[in-house]
Amino acid sequence: MSQTDTPQPKAGISRRFSVAPMMDWTTTHYRYLARCLSRRALLYTEMVTTGALIHGDTARFLRHDPTEYPLALQLGGSEPGELAHCARLAEQYGFDEVNLNVGCPSDRVQNNMIGACLMGYPQKVAEGVRAMQAATNLPVTVKHRIGIDGRESWEDLCSFIETVAEAGCRTFIVHARIAILNGLSPKENREIPPLKYDWVYRLKARYPNLEIIINGGIRTIDECHEHLAHTDGVMLGREAYHNPWLLAQVDAEFFGAEAPVNSRHQALRAMLPFIESELSRGVYLGHISRHLLGLFHGCPGGRQFRRHLSENAHKPGAGLEVIEQAMARVPEQSLAVAE
Repeated sequence: MSQTDTPQPKAGISRRFSVAPMMDWTTTHYRYLARCLSRRALLYTEMVTTGALIHGDTARFLRHDPTEYPLALQLGGSEPGELAHCARLAEQYGFDEVNLNVGCPSDRVQNNMIGACLMGYPQKVAEGVRAMQAATNLPVTVKHRIGIDGRESWEDLCSFIETVAEAGCRTFIVHARIAILNGLSPKENREIPPLKYDWVYRLKARYPNLEIIINGGIRTIDECHEHLAHTDGVMLGREAYHNPWLLAQVDAEFFGAEAPVNSRHQALRAMLPFIESELSRGVYLGHISRHLLGLFHGCPGGRQFRRHLSENAHKPGAGLEVIEQAMARVPEQSLAVAE
């Protein structure tokens, strides 16, 4: 593998801390909340398949609010021409990065040669990366597992990295588990295969000129700091979704910048004009409020907040008053970024 200088992300982007792409979770509504809590974390869309973008409602799939930047689009696909077309769309719609999913273990995507099964076809991944890079000036990155059934050795992982890096990919986001494609559900694949963080550390040591981001099972700011001693960046998934207040610490902890808010209430109030705008477009409040349920996680009144949203956001005509009533169930004076 040829060695080049340490990769530099697009101006204004840092991958030191990012929030993972998660199906049905990292929608524009969650991303807006995340951006109220952190200005610097890199956010990712849900995975969007090339077929959906090419043959479906492209504008709907790529819609986002400008306040969400820096924002990466994650693609699911394997056909180079389709990936190139979608990479051009990513640039056209203003995304900061385009990422290829080589980690999703579901049967549905396997049948379409999408996701983790592509780890068995490193040359195909390389062809897709090469095509995307020829089609766009955006950074092209790959998110993958450390292995799959039958290709789970250290040598297999290194072969994958080297093949894709030869095609020009400089940034690898590594979920530190193998994916078991036969016998485990997607949920089980996020929990049962053991985490091997040391393998990701070894990748960075072996390929110092590549940008290596670690992902999988990371839950606390302290854990992030531990991983950053060995890698270029950390990516959080489920914890950043279920406990979004964690993001309020990110700008200060990892970027030396002031947090944009100093309370959960302040963050939620910053969401209200956006929620009102979405409601005026005909968006159902429940589609927005489900992403807010974790905001008061661990706070006195947090359970009442969640209950009120869950019981009322689905009702016909539900509007901002439901959010405000839920928020009133949580004492405001006890909240601070330092918590």
